[in-house]
Amino acid sequence: MKLSCVHFYTLASVSDAEIKSLSETLYTLDHNRATVSELVIDPQTLISSSETGSRNDHSSRPLFKQVSSTLLSKPTYKALLNLLDNYRRVTGEVEDVPSQEVQDQDTFLQQTMNTDVGRELYNFLHSKGVYSSQSEFIQDLKMMSFGLYSRSSGKLDSSGFEHIFVGEIKGGKSGFHNWLHFNGPWSTYPDVFGMQFEWDGYFKEVGSAFIGCSPECNLAIYSLCYITRPGKRCYVSLGGQTLGIQTYTWDNSSYGDGKKYIASTYPATP
Repeated sequence: MKLSCVHFYTLASVSDAEIKSLSETLYTLDHNRATVSELVIDPQTLISSSETGSRNDHSSRPLFKQVSSTLLSKPTYKALLNLLDNYRRVTGEVEDVPSQEVQDQDTFLQQTMNTDVGRELYNFLHSKGVYSSQSEFIQDLKMMSFGLYSRSSGKLDSSGFEHIFVGEIKGGKSGFHNWLHFNGPWSTYPDVFGMQFEWDGYFKEVGSAFIGCSPECNLAIYSLCYITRPGKRCYVSLGGQTLGIQTYTWDNSSYGDGKKYIASTYPATP
């Protein structure tokens, strides 16, 4: 019998208190998150969990009433938006990765590291011995997020980034935990929104996403939880509010010396 060893990261113990403290700092440093004048939404009808399978449209108006072009023109927003049309949404179809798409990935990751949020996350993980340099951190983020694996038919058709930030279709399930891909009256952003929607004919019974969170903060919170609590529930603090982030590892393949790709991460509350 052949045995294989799969591991995550070599790091000093990270306590729940440290995760909450760091996430609160990341929230404070998120200077690019939306303001109430930049992002106006219309949540409409709140339904109970017993109604989520009905497919009745209780909120017929668009969710986003206004999204500022100034907000979307910020470097990390532009870099993320440039990535959203690079994917085949249905699993079982091989993802092509031309050089321009690789460049788009590199630009997005570098833009996030040009922010206070990205630098703070790296400094924390560096202090814990996870990464020896910022370039090593960026490369590992690239592999765990953009590295391809197979969700269907043995074809390289998926990645953590596609599932979380873009969305994909397999048996009616679609990932899709990123508010910026919805094309676009809270008092502050970011907030967490649980929603039901139809995407290009595919029904999402229940989904959750941060609303108004900047791309760099979204990536940082998900990455923090995935690296420190892989395959588990991770509790963060944003604006004094505790919420859970669920992380899932992809267990059928790995990269590097046995590290696991991201399968999914998303807000587990509300």
